[in-house]
Amino acid sequence: MLLLSKEPSWFVCHQPKQRPKLRLFCFPYAGGGSTIYRYWHEELLPEIELLAAQLPGREKRFRESPCRSIDELVAGLSRAINPYLNTPFAFFGHSMGALIAFELARELAKRYGTHPVHLFVSGKAAPQVEKNSPTIYNLPHQQFIQKLYDLNGTPKEVLENRELMKLYEPILRADFEVCDTYRFRPGSRLSCPITVFGGLRDEQIPMKDLEAWRELVTGPGIVRMYEGDHFFLHQKSKDMLRVIQDDLLTFIYRKGMTI
Repeated sequence: MLLLSKEPSWFVCHQPKQRPKLRLFCFPYAGGGSTIYRYWHEELLPEIELLAAQLPGREKRFRESPCRSIDELVAGLSRAINPYLNTPFAFFGHSMGALIAFELARELAKRYGTHPVHLFVSGKAAPQVEKNSPTIYNLPHQQFIQKLYDLNGTPKEVLENRELMKLYEPILRADFEVCDTYRFRPGSRLSCPITVFGGLRDEQIPMKDLEAWRELVTGPGIVRMYEGDHFFLHQKSKDMLRVIQDDLLTFIYRKGMTI
């Protein structure tokens, strides 16, 4: 495993490539880390290099304070990703990670005039859709823990371990604050295609809110639904990766690259 960023460990790559045709950057959901995507490279062609975001406050960055706003995250990520923009790239993000991927893509377009070749977003309503759900990050302790049980994304063993939760709860609250305080700002559409993934039993995100992502790009867009709740990606990652690889191969072949 190599840490590939000149900034402190913003990206982790478990299988670096000497001359990748394309890089796929993956961003975690609230409370998640780079380990979510630890084995994803095994399902991809050798020409595609996968880099997973390692955000402040977790894993090898556990001594750092977690970010509490999307702007803070995007500022750090946009600096850290700059050395890798000499190779075509794509973004994938689930839930909070989808917001990060979208806003980072917008920042790179504004700052460097570059766009991902494809944007993959998962388990998140389009950011311009008006949010009606209550905030989570500032709930009292017991209500916050119950909400985590309801969301079914944090292992029960972690939620019931008081020592672990002393360490983990501030990270979770910070990540939920990123999402709860996010406000969409209208702007230019991204010049790329988009693929949107959703869970058929994710009761918080109706199909129309997933379809609204297509309004934010100039390229074609498609919504793909899978059996499962909000965290369907854990059970359906191989199916999703087949779709991701096929979409990226379309770009590779269109550019006349050999594999």
